[in-house]
Amino acid sequence: MGYVIALAGKGGTGKTTIAALIVRLIKEKNLGSVLAIDADPNNNLAEALGITPQQTIGALLDSICAHPETVPPGMSKDRFIEYKIQTSIEEGEGFDILTMGRPEGPGCYCYVNNCLRGIMEKLIKDYDYVVIDNEAGLEHLSRRTTRFADALVVVSDPTAVGLRAAQRIRQLIKELDITTKKNFLIINRCEKEVNSETIKNLGLDYLGCIPSDNEISALSVDGDSLWKLKDNAASIAVLRKSGDSIWQLN
Repeated sequence: MGYVIALAGKGGTGKTTIAALIVRLIKEKNLGSVLAIDADPNNNLAEALGITPQQTIGALLDSICAHPETVPPGMSKDRFIEYKIQTSIEEGEGFDILTMGRPEGPGCYCYVNNCLRGIMEKLIKDYDYVVIDNEAGLEHLSRRTTRFADALVVVSDPTAVGLRAAQRIRQLIKELDITTKKNFLIINRCEKEVNSETIKNLGLDYLGCIPSDNEISALSVDGDSLWKLKDNAASIAVLRKSGDSIWQLN
């Protein structure tokens, strides 16, 4: 059974950046096989990892709905979708990635989420680590796209709004009875440590403060992946220091 690391947080906190850096560090430490899942309809994780996604689940489902005749005779639609999703997993250097994407047809994301949830339950068994970059905000939790995680990493900025969002995420997880074994908080893009009194009642184990990183900003502007981030970058240093708490198996 794979070890699941799920990331959550409000939009604009750098959640996808942290997810990509966690994938990078797990790979660099040779901890085992890694599947990155971009469960955010505004998919950016693949690009952060240096891959241009060729197929998304949303586009795949749109295509099957528009052309139901593509489902082979004798195969159920659900089985065909599962097969196509499995073949849409893309290989990186030392990791695989599955991208949810955004459906273009009418309707909501519910069917996409159901498909993603079902295939995730099966794929988790095939990898040592699964890193899930969830949709920003709380809606994905209310839909229970993520039902279980060995480690939940909530990413916030140092603002009161960001920290309140982090607290709501933790409260909602309890209300929905989503199973998380470990619950962490990372504060991103901060210039000084946040007052401990501010974070002690959030119900999350604080892993540290990642300073603003001009190199990450420059890579983003140029469209380069985070594999090009220097090994001694401050963000890498913070995650190396606290990261074992995130991905350790016990």
